[in-house]
Order: sequence, then structure tokens, then C-alpha cells
Amino acid sequence: MSLVLDIVVATLLVVTIGYAVVLNRRLGILRRDKEELKKLVAGFGEATVRAEESIGKLKNTTDGLHDSIDKAQALRDDLVFLIDRGGSAADRLEEMIRSARDETGVAPRPSAAASGAGDLEKAAESKSQAERELLKALQAAR
Repeated sequence: MSLVLDIVVATLLVVTIGYAVVLNRRLGILRRDKEELKKLVAGFGEATVRAEESIGKLKNTTDGLHDSIDKAQALRDDLVFLIDRGGSAADRLEEMIRSARDETGVAPRPSAAASGAGDLEKAAESKSQAERELLKALQAAR
């Protein structure tokens, strides 16, 4: 009986030693993977910090862009206003030219309307005083 008991204990010891060897291998793999996991976690932490910094930079950039957009919209509104004013001033000048031509009886010349400022100066030399003043006003408006 003692022999049987020794054989059972020896068998259990062999099984325990075998289990300990398998467990030791698995623990070695787990330790090796643990080091890789630490490296991975450290890399993930660095990536998170960089992402947070980038988000802050993006927020600053978007704030700057919003400011630029607001300024651009204000400038656009000013330009629209100036264009409207310029259009109405051009209409008034055109009306003044028509009335001056009607008063003097001068027919409009197509070349004077299509030409540049140099032609306006040449036309001013051969026109009456009122027409010269009108041409000067047109040149100042350009």
C-alpha cells in the first residue's frame, strides 16, 4: 500500500511539475507581451498628447479663421455699399452729361465715350467751359 501511495504521489508530482513547466512558459509569454504592452501604452499616451496639442492648435486656427471671415464679410458689405454709391454717382453724372449736351445742343460722340482719360483731356480743350468742368468731374470720378 505504501508503494501504491508513493506511485500516486510520484505521478501527482510529475503532473504538477509538467503543469508548472507549462505555466512557466505561459507566464514568460505574458511577461514578454507585458513589455510590448507597456511600449504600446507609452506610444498611445504620446499620440494622445500630440492629438490634444493638435486639437488646441486647430481651435486657435478656427478662431483666427472666424475672425478673418468676419472681417472679410464686413469688407464685402463695405464694398457692396461703395459699389452701390458708385453706381448712383455714375447715374447722376450720366444724367448731368445728358442735360449739359441737351442745353448746348452737342450730340454725343461714340469715340469720347469709349476712349480713356487722354481722350477726355483732348475733348476738354475744344469744348465750352461747362463741358470742361464736366469732363474734369468725370476724370476725378474715375
